[in-house]
Amino acid sequence: MFLTQRLRVVVQSALAVALIAASAGATILYAGVNESGGEFGVFGTPGTGLPGEFGVQYAFINEDTVDTWVDTNQINFFRVTFLMERMCPIATGLGSTFNETYFSEFEAAINYITVTKGKYALIDPHNYMRYNDPSDQPNSGSIIGDTTDPNAATTAQFQTFWTELANRFVNNPNVVFGINNEPHDMATSLILQNDQAAINGIRSTGAQQLILAPGNGFTGGHSWTQVTGENDDPSSDWLNQIVDPLNNTAIDIHEYLDSDFSGSHDTCTQPADTNLAALTTWLQENNLKAVVSEFGGSNDPTCLELLPQMIQYLTANDVYIGWSAWAAGPIWGTASACCGTTVGSLEPGGINLEGTADGYTTVWQAVIQDQIILAGK
Repeated sequence: MFLTQRLRVVVQSALAVALIAASAGATILYAGVNESGGEFGVFGTPGTGLPGEFGVQYAFINEDTVDTWVDTNQINFFRVTFLMERMCPIATGLGSTFNETYFSEFEAAINYITVTKGKYALIDPHNYMRYNDPSDQPNSGSIIGDTTDPNAATTAQFQTFWTELANRFVNNPNVVFGINNEPHDMATSLILQNDQAAINGIRSTGAQQLILAPGNGFTGGHSWTQVTGENDDPSSDWLNQIVDPLNNTAIDIHEYLDSDFSGSHDTCTQPADTNLAALTTWLQENNLKAVVSEFGGSNDPTCLELLPQMIQYLTANDVYIGWSAWAAGPIWGTASACCGTTVGSLEPGGINLEGTADGYTTVWQAVIQDQIILAGK
């Protein structure tokens, strides 16, 4: 069984490498949605909600809505969030000691997507490259690898964490490893250092699956070649130095279309073809690919126009190999996952704060569904 599984990983990973290297034609290999909820229930007093109660303060997926996404909507990609402080308890620190209950719950969600449904799952530590205090994300917690902060987890600990996590999924070819959600306001050179450590740890296990590496400035595509934070170097100055012996690492990009690129406003004003142009050129010049693993918009007419245009732009430029919209998830309820109270989440069957249809109906079915064009399908 082990040899059969491992051979399957090798074959499928080799195919992924070949597709990553493709230079022409449609290259959208992954199209889907974020499943947010594993990071919930910790805001407020530090330590509150840790580890938390499964199904009450946090949850990963609803299997029946995953069925809907796959069987009805024909997507093949789910970004599944979790919290590092739950996976690696603060008492023992970031590393190889896991909360096995939390991991087993997360593993069950990943296996349902990848084994039962046969689709891809992007593993997302939703931590902004910080660890030890998620009470006020994205700003709380110590920056991983910050040697001036005695409370910070080290880059070596981050590599140990990724080595352990990758080893647990080494034989699952449908898993994609996302290094960390939205680093920001830190030295871009340190992001490269942490990204590289994660890649080294993952590859040390023999894992050959795709890895997604984030940059600075919340890994925004529009600001990829710009100074972000307090005079932090552009991501473009450093992220082309990543080394992956398998050449199977792509750049992880987030891109919202509202005025400040936050995804918190009702209206969309930022056309993707303009704001991603510099990133696209950089990817081409450095022979790199990217996945836009987080984007979104409301049901305002401005967004209903710009959202499909963005996906069309990604499909037309072969440096982009995938995308996933923000956000579905099992415990959003009427909370606004993106872009105003009239949207709610993308979870099928949900409602918004006004008690009417949520974004699954008014955004996904309205304008995103028709944009799913998968290479090789």
